[in-house]
Amino acid sequence: MDFIKSIAIAASGLRAQAGRMRVISENIANSDSTAQTAGGDPYRRRIPTFQGEFDRSLNAQVVALGPVRTDNSDFHLKFEPGNPAADAQGNVKYPNVNPLIEATDMRDAQRSYEANVNVIGATRNMIQRTLDILRNS
Repeated sequence: MDFIKSIAIAASGLRAQAGRMRVISENIANSDSTAQTAGGDPYRRRIPTFQGEFDRSLNAQVVALGPVRTDNSDFHLKFEPGNPAADAQGNVKYPNVNPLIEATDMRDAQRSYEANVNVIGATRNMIQRTLDILRNS
């Protein structure tokens, strides 16, 4: 396989996983937020997706961050009548973000990111060995 092609494919994976981590970070950062107005909806969890793209310059399939979807599951309700975001019954809506799921997704994204970094490192080592062989012959 072409060294440059393998690095470019791994780099596309790095970009996609970095985008995934940004979305997950946003979910975690907003996990305890409430609505700006009484009875309003708080932050809604976002779900990153991936899509394959054909890179004509590489003549290869690469990965990219796809559309970021919205999780339409129910909000968490807590009875807090003194909260400014409470509705007429005293319930406050909290985001549909589960920090444990987000932490697990973040760890998975980090491992995928690291795997792509390792591919780039291994390719770099193969390039260096090839150059060493050519110099010594």
